[in-house]
Amino acid sequence: MVKNSRKRQKTDKIQHERVPLGAKAALLDDASKDDEERRLENLLFGVPYAAGKSGKEILVVSDEEGDDAQFEGGREFENLLDSDLFFVDDNAGPSKIRHAPQDYLQSDVEDGEKLIVPEVPPESDEDEEIVGGEDISQQPKKLKAPAWTDPDDVNVQVSLASNNRLRKLRDAPSDDTVGGREYERRLRRQFERINPTPDWASNARKKGGRAKRRRSSVSGSESGEDVVPELLASTGRILGTAKSRPILPSTLSIERLRDANQAAPAEGEIKTVAFHPSPHVPVLLTASADRRLRLFHIDGLTNPHAQTLHVPSLPISNAVFHPSGTSILMTGPRPFYYTYDLQSGASHRSPRGLWGTTFSSGRADQGNMEISSFNPTGDILAVAGRRGQVHLVDWRSGAAQVVGGLKANSNIKSLWWSRAGEGELLGLTDDSQVYVWDIGQRKCVKRWQDEGGFGSQILGGDSEGKYLTVGSNTGLLNVYNAESTTDLQQVKPKTLKTIGNMTTSISTLQFNHDSQLLAMASNVKKDQMRIVHFPSMTVFGNWPTSSTPLGHVTSVDFSRESEYLAIGNNRGRVLLYQLRHFTQQ
Repeated sequence: MVKNSRKRQKTDKIQHERVPLGAKAALLDDASKDDEERRLENLLFGVPYAAGKSGKEILVVSDEEGDDAQFEGGREFENLLDSDLFFVDDNAGPSKIRHAPQDYLQSDVEDGEKLIVPEVPPESDEDEEIVGGEDISQQPKKLKAPAWTDPDDVNVQVSLASNNRLRKLRDAPSDDTVGGREYERRLRRQFERINPTPDWASNARKKGGRAKRRRSSVSGSESGEDVVPELLASTGRILGTAKSRPILPSTLSIERLRDANQAAPAEGEIKTVAFHPSPHVPVLLTASADRRLRLFHIDGLTNPHAQTLHVPSLPISNAVFHPSGTSILMTGPRPFYYTYDLQSGASHRSPRGLWGTTFSSGRADQGNMEISSFNPTGDILAVAGRRGQVHLVDWRSGAAQVVGGLKANSNIKSLWWSRAGEGELLGLTDDSQVYVWDIGQRKCVKRWQDEGGFGSQILGGDSEGKYLTVGSNTGLLNVYNAESTTDLQQVKPKTLKTIGNMTTSISTLQFNHDSQLLAMASNVKKDQMRIVHFPSMTVFGNWPTSSTPLGHVTSVDFSRESEYLAIGNNRGRVLLYQLRHFTQQ
């Protein structure tokens, strides 16, 4: 009992007297208050404060009554002034801005926004040099009006000498106390010393300034330089041409995505897969054995289905985009073709009698247009006919008229337009002969035998004119220098390498856009596909693996920038893979 009473008495002795909220006695009791608490009182109750000596902040009470005022219950706010009870944020600082931060640079100013020109002091500072070497006094920068300024920043006083971390901000050893605006300016200056403005940001600010000065000048001035027509007339990159990084021949970084045609699967074998030639149009076409052509929007996630075209009269065996990307050509084992205009959505069939008697006589299986190829500009379509005939169709006029013909000694098995020389047309025949035709002269200027001498099936090359490949029915792939195949001084080109990683007939050859990858596949055997690395001309060993569900590969194509790889098989599926090397550039 005695111990409990002593504890109770001791507790009563140390119990503090309760003081009402807002009382001046509590406001003036600075013994237990820190700087943060004083700032909070300034914001809540409007009590101003000023900086004292040695950098310490003290409260200044603007009340005329004494400090020993007595407070009664319910009257604790009686002696406070109206200016202390209410605080009005007028969104304007009491002093002018001496130096505006670089966050308000005129590169972000939009038309119609309020602009201000900051006042510049007469004295110059080496640390305030503007990137680009322009004089501020001669060329004032237009700045955005700040959305909000804190008026309390002017009252802040910071000691630079007392803090070791802030001594680097001093301009002279005698500098000590600076205001809030000056403190902010020196912090920005120190940050720019450590992290200088990158070149791309400096160039963007210069270009933005010149563009705005042109817009503000007289519209009829002939001296102004207008770059907009040049920009709109070009199809190149705005910031320059991006160069592809070389791929290491050891490992292929590849990731499987959702099937490209999962939204609308095909009911039959996939005959052709092809990406749109423009990198800004992520569209993939698939032609299947059910006589339907489907278009998909490839985004790597859902790959939504865009459209389906049904052509009952034509079993589509080959479908390609026009090099301009405006239309689609559909051919098959018939003596006619279909075109589909992507802009108007109209389809057209080739006129009757286009080929004369070439496809109307003889065996029915020879009257087909399965083997055809556009030249790089899309002006001429080469179509392989029967008995070694090659028809040249003028595609520029829109009437699709046959303007010439070429002749080989045996049936044509594959056609390819050279990018290395003057745009010659190359044709592979049944007897493994490669014909080189000059389109301007309409005659064969060179003929050479493929290495091995028999069983050649397919001819293909890259879009940059570096390599030419010939695949055989034994799985061998011969790689040639594309320039040597059309060089009239060299009788027979020499093979750079013969790749023998496949054992069945090669049916598909496809290079990517920068000629670093070659996809070769065979539809005879299951899971017969390899990716060849160039210029080492070696096959990647990490992909495909034994668990890759390729099936019987019927068609392969890379996207325009090689971000995606589409693989069609005989089960009506189009497998979609992402090449990480090109997506990380």
